[in-house]
Amino acid sequence: MAGLFAIVSTLLAAPGAQASGRGRFVEVTAKGQGVVRLYVEESGQGDPVVLLHGLGASTYEWRFIVPALARRHRVLNVDLKGFGRSDKPEDGRYGPIDQAALVKAFLHREGLTGVTLIGHSLGGGVALATTLDLNRTDSSAIKRLVLIDSAAYPQPLTGALELLRDPIIGPVGLAILLPETIAALALTSDGSMSSATLQDIRAYARPLYDAGGKEALIATVQQIVPPNAAQLTRAYPSIQQPALLIWCRKDDVVPLAIGERLARALPNASLHVLDVCTHVPIEEEPRKTSGLITRFLARH
Repeated sequence: MAGLFAIVSTLLAAPGAQASGRGRFVEVTAKGQGVVRLYVEESGQGDPVVLLHGLGASTYEWRFIVPALARRHRVLNVDLKGFGRSDKPEDGRYGPIDQAALVKAFLHREGLTGVTLIGHSLGGGVALATTLDLNRTDSSAIKRLVLIDSAAYPQPLTGALELLRDPIIGPVGLAILLPETIAALALTSDGSMSSATLQDIRAYARPLYDAGGKEALIATVQQIVPPNAAQLTRAYPSIQQPALLIWCRKDDVVPLAIGERLARALPNASLHVLDVCTHVPIEEEPRKTSGLITRFLARH
């Protein structure tokens, strides 16, 4: 704990991280949500690849993966509603289905078809929900799926997430802790980002300074299991798109058993297990992860 406070003290004494200046905002709307500005960073040319980050993360999470993908593809790296630079309205609509509706609206707004959806953790759950929705109305919209340590089935939550779900402890804890402390705890508590740099912690902390940032995080955790979860999971076998599943063997956040179950449910899925990482292979083992993805895209 003393080491954590030393990191935070260094962060507060150092100059603030500057925004990259890249990217643009896209206005989308979905039923019950009004107009939401989603931040997206775009690079490369070719078939579209859309990246959806995990809980508490942002476009920053994909920084090691984008260059490899952008060599042959048009990569659109999206901040989900409530995260990164995207809008954080206090409308209480932060469940995976709400996020999927906005992703669907984003794809339509950009005129994208033949999309490869790549989602990590929460973003994987959003990718699954988006695919199920679009497959009913536009089977050409989603071409491939890449799901990385993905949310997929109801499961026990980590202790930290259970605390955030508590109606008293969650709001009070986020209110009294500095964003840098929250980010440092989140990045290092499960060992997945034990090598996180000061730049990493700043990048993950920055959105929590935005109006509505902490509230969006709490609302997302409270709504992380969609009310129609059973209906969604029963529909997974209807997803015919080729799907690559990448999982960390040591994942305690979304255990490998979830990945194995999902691989059995999706008719055209292949599962690749990485032995060293815990939950964030795109940051822990980016070279192996990007290699798996680029080879999958080349084959399908």
